[in-house]
Amino acid sequence: MEFGEVVRRRRMVRNYLARPVDPAAVERIVEAGVRAPSAGFSQGQSFVVVTEPERRLRIAELAGEPEYTARGFDPWISRAPVHVVVCVSEATYHERYREPDKINDDGNEIEWPVPYWWVDAGASMMAILLAAVDEGLGAGFLGVQSFDGLAEFLDIPDTVAPVGVVTIGHPAPDRRSSSLDRGRRAGVVHHERWRTD
Repeated sequence: MEFGEVVRRRRMVRNYLARPVDPAAVERIVEAGVRAPSAGFSQGQSFVVVTEPERRLRIAELAGEPEYTARGFDPWISRAPVHVVVCVSEATYHERYREPDKINDDGNEIEWPVPYWWVDAGASMMAILLAAVDEGLGAGFLGVQSFDGLAEFLDIPDTVAPVGVVTIGHPAPDRRSSSLDRGRRAGVVHHERWRTD
């Protein structure tokens, strides 16, 4: 599939068919996340791949899927045959930027004006979403800020933060998000300088 088509086809899928995903495809998808950029090649991103039905169901419960389905939506989290939990370690970035080739002239770590660990986690997430489409699959993203217990359930160390869960599978018809009714926001691309005219 051409890259432009992959980008155009990418959407947040929230319902899946009861069909398994080829493990080799899962490996290729996760490898795309591993290959995403990271500041200073810190490589602070990591991934937990969950395919066991009972584990996926527990993640869905932690995320409040019963309440979600009670509102008329499909049980997309538990139905997705693959979950990829995108994680990041802020500590890994601090360690990397204390190494000789990254340390400031004054001998200190840089002042982080932007917490690039979150940027890099987002880059990994997008690479995974696009790789899933390239494999002929669907994918959705669930942020973990709204529920607790995922890190403990998956034995993720305290120094690593889960950012979200990418659900992957063969897409089934799903209910269109009402957020899409807003349409695309105009004026987001500017050339040479910011213009409002």
